[in-house]
Amino acid sequence: MHAPPTDSATLPTQQSALEEETVAQPSTESRSAVTWWIWALAGALFFTYMALSLRLHQRMLTNAFDLGIFEQIVRSYANGQLPVSEVKGPDFPIFGDHVSPVLALLAPLYWLWPSPSALLVAQAALIAASVLPLTAWARRTLGTMAAVLIGLGYGLSWGIASTLGAEFHEVAFAAPLVAFSVTALGTGRLRAAVFWALPLVLVKEDLGLTVAAIGLLVAKRGERKLGIITALCGLVGTLVAMLVVLPAFDPSGSFGRLLWLGNTGGGESSVGDLLHSATIGLITPQAKSTTLLLLLAPTLFLALRSPLMWIALPTLLWRFASDYAFHWGTTHHYSLVLMPIVFAAFIDALVRRRPNPSSLRRYLAGSVAVTFLLLPQFPLWQLVQPATWRHNPRIAVAHRLMDRIPDGATVQASNQLVPHLTNRTSVSLYGWYASRPNPEWIMVDTSVPLNLRWPQDAITERIALDTARAQQYRTVAEQDGFLLLNRRG
Repeated sequence: MHAPPTDSATLPTQQSALEEETVAQPSTESRSAVTWWIWALAGALFFTYMALSLRLHQRMLTNAFDLGIFEQIVRSYANGQLPVSEVKGPDFPIFGDHVSPVLALLAPLYWLWPSPSALLVAQAALIAASVLPLTAWARRTLGTMAAVLIGLGYGLSWGIASTLGAEFHEVAFAAPLVAFSVTALGTGRLRAAVFWALPLVLVKEDLGLTVAAIGLLVAKRGERKLGIITALCGLVGTLVAMLVVLPAFDPSGSFGRLLWLGNTGGGESSVGDLLHSATIGLITPQAKSTTLLLLLAPTLFLALRSPLMWIALPTLLWRFASDYAFHWGTTHHYSLVLMPIVFAAFIDALVRRRPNPSSLRRYLAGSVAVTFLLLPQFPLWQLVQPATWRHNPRIAVAHRLMDRIPDGATVQASNQLVPHLTNRTSVSLYGWYASRPNPEWIMVDTSVPLNLRWPQDAITERIALDTARAQQYRTVAEQDGFLLLNRRG
């Protein structure tokens, strides 16, 4: 055997190759388990998420739709019952609205802490947990500094911020499941990818399509049989939920429609409408294009270079084909499941490109810059606003009046009062057409600002209250714009 040449002409080539390999595979030592700082990063993000969510609730900025609904669901599970929501309608079976049996996992926590705050803390923990696999993967393949920046970019991304500003939703369970699954897929651990993906069918009915996309990628990467079975399980899960479970539980019997027709109940869609949704309608109105742009911008559009982005396609398709405008934009919780996919694709794209250290630093700096430029436009920015921490004496008045309502009573209350009553009363939304009629108690905030007022405008609400007081309700208390009524007799 002959020793390899070591003349000066070959040294730059060897050094360049070594640098490239260092970017993709930093060291054997870096393959160890998640290090303490990754846990610290996830912990810091958890406390950040929790602080925002709890403060919004303390300021009475959470709503009957959706925190009130979800607490009633979890409360049903905690009481050993099938989930119902009084906010949706009298004894409304929630499986007629969405199929999310995963929420039963929160029942033990609710036994210990029967409060909507328990749901908000659980959501913060679930989303923070999704940081772990992505950051650990970035550390193993791109180095520690890259992992820190990607972890921060993901943890502070607008999709997560929008979710936290929208109270609680069941898709919080999807965040860690998707993150662990796509990370395993990106690192070639195909069976682990399937293991993490399959529970998504229990989170929400549309996520079976995400499972199907993961299964197809697993099949393409070598585990053909496993991938096809996974894809079929995901597809069957969505079809059973949409065509069997939802119609069976929906009290109106009108849920026999396809997922992408939305949930506005706006009537039948023509063939022309469906063709439009499948073509031009996927990129118009402008909100859809804006969402796509903001989704890819934090990765400098490098995520498009990774096959992992195919996993985002089912969610994007049903959202943009929906007739429900909130599905199209960047508000609410609809982009949460996309964020771990996009950032996993970003990591995968960087590993595939094998940039030199200087290029890698530029990519990461650009990514972090985009994330921080977007941050003031989304709810996490509220944490640094003085108004978020300012004391409002009206809140104490509201709680003092609500304390006069006995446990177990039937109540109708204003939108933002409902989540403060769901843990101990049978509460529905005042002015909502489906609310239980003739409750024992009515509590209304008549001073709600115009931009937060729903479902009634001020004039309609005043007429309804005057009618109630003239007929069968007496005024128990009236203070600082809050009105508490009790049914006579």
